[in-house]
Amino acid sequence: MSEFSVVTGSILDVFISSNITSFRSEKKFDKSLTVGDIKLKLELITGGSSGNMQISVFDKDDKLVCELDNDSALLGSFPIDNGHRLHIIDNARVAGEFENTAAVEKFELSKEEYSTKTGTVQDYLKKNKLGKYNEEEMAALAKAKEDQEKEEENLISSKGIAAGCRCQVSVPGQMDRKGTVRYVGKPDFQPGWWVGIQYDEPVGKNDGSVKGKQYFSCQMKYGGFVRPNSVEVGDFPEDDLDLSDGEM
Repeated sequence: MSEFSVVTGSILDVFISSNITSFRSEKKFDKSLTVGDIKLKLELITGGSSGNMQISVFDKDDKLVCELDNDSALLGSFPIDNGHRLHIIDNARVAGEFENTAAVEKFELSKEEYSTKTGTVQDYLKKNKLGKYNEEEMAALAKAKEDQEKEEENLISSKGIAAGCRCQVSVPGQMDRKGTVRYVGKPDFQPGWWVGIQYDEPVGKNDGSVKGKQYFSCQMKYGGFVRPNSVEVGDFPEDDLDLSDGEM
């Protein structure tokens, strides 16, 4: 029997790491493979060269088990168990060279160049007059948006919603909240008309600012923005705390 004999068909489930990349992988190898065979397979996994590879085996506690230093030896002739880690060293490679894409030349097209290409998504949309390339559909969407904004503007006017008005905000699924209107307009964060509210209690989401732009100022969690149809202005005084019983 050869000194490198092994039970044919036995499989080892091991982890792979290397000095070339920070990524780890889990692979299964037949014990009947030689170390040289393993190195060839590891070229595809690590990007290293089999001729330069040094392979160290570590156990689950990261203690060195052995070195795979004989290319003719069978994998099964080494004291390797499932869960061990094969660490590959290839000093001809630079650590992280396959992960750093900064030096990789990138293929880029300008908008003008892309628009002249055939077989692209844009070309397909143009030929079939879909999306923004369908003039009638885009005109209908623009008209619908215009009508909605006009309806919201008329609603604001009919309800008398204006900065400084006391109001009550009613949003489906939430408790009614009282506050003061601090902003009425068309903000940058969403299309259409919105009403900015300074609530009497910390039931809001912001301090009157959204995405870095300040529309009005109040304490954090006291501000919020709602659609005009959720706002009712009128005599909504702030709730007084009843402390007559000495309770806080």
